[in-house]
Amino acid sequence: MMNILFIIYDKRLHKPMYLLICNLAVVDILYTSSSSPTMIGVLVAGVKTISYVPCFIAMFAFHLGGVMVTFALSIMAFDRLIAISCPFKYHSYLTNVRTLVLTYILWIVACGFASYLQAILLPLPHCHSKLKHNFCEFAAIIRTTCVDLTPYFNLVAVIVFIYLFFTFTFICLSYILIIFFVKLSSNSNKRKMGSTCLSHLIVVTCYYCPVFVIVVLTRMGVVLTLEARHGLLIGTILGPSLVNPFVYCLRTKEIRCKILGIFKSS
Repeated sequence: MMNILFIIYDKRLHKPMYLLICNLAVVDILYTSSSSPTMIGVLVAGVKTISYVPCFIAMFAFHLGGVMVTFALSIMAFDRLIAISCPFKYHSYLTNVRTLVLTYILWIVACGFASYLQAILLPLPHCHSKLKHNFCEFAAIIRTTCVDLTPYFNLVAVIVFIYLFFTFTFICLSYILIIFFVKLSSNSNKRKMGSTCLSHLIVVTCYYCPVFVIVVLTRMGVVLTLEARHGLLIGTILGPSLVNPFVYCLRTKEIRCKILGIFKSS
């Protein structure tokens, strides 16, 4: 919320990079708030009931946030690529309007992914009323239905692989090009360029590492217990969202200076 408020109220921060940081903060809030209240209720308060409609709403928000995290990280990698490869034309290539339009398009596409999962589940009959996960998401809800789960899990696995592979490949290609342009630059600019990318790299690592651990272990035939899978899943959801605001508050000079100014004035 501090990141969002600083960027909204300070017109000097109305630039593409800060708009994308603000977008990532919104995504983090959506992603965690869609699952953490239910997890807290189940794990801490012992509340183990949730109504059908709120569960579907929470599922939509959860999958929307999950898709948007990857999209947000991808567009931020593109922003860094433009900033480093075309520093003098950066503001003419990536204007605030173009950044907002691109962000809106990604939100619409992410809503399409989340809505498709909803559309798969809604017509299915339900035979069970107990979720095996600590919050509402596709895998937990579809296990309550009376159908053969294999084709549905295969379909979702293909969808998840496509957007994870696409976004991760896009980020990797962006950084390959960034490394190429950094090598061509002078030594005095290399450290500055590396510093501008480090915050984003930290965030990307915090998100994709737990995701790939789950995917790789599963595909290698390692059978995870329900508790272990829950732990990795909770780490994937809450870990990056906990790290992101600190990374961008502490490593972004303008935001860091505003926070220090507030503490000094108080």
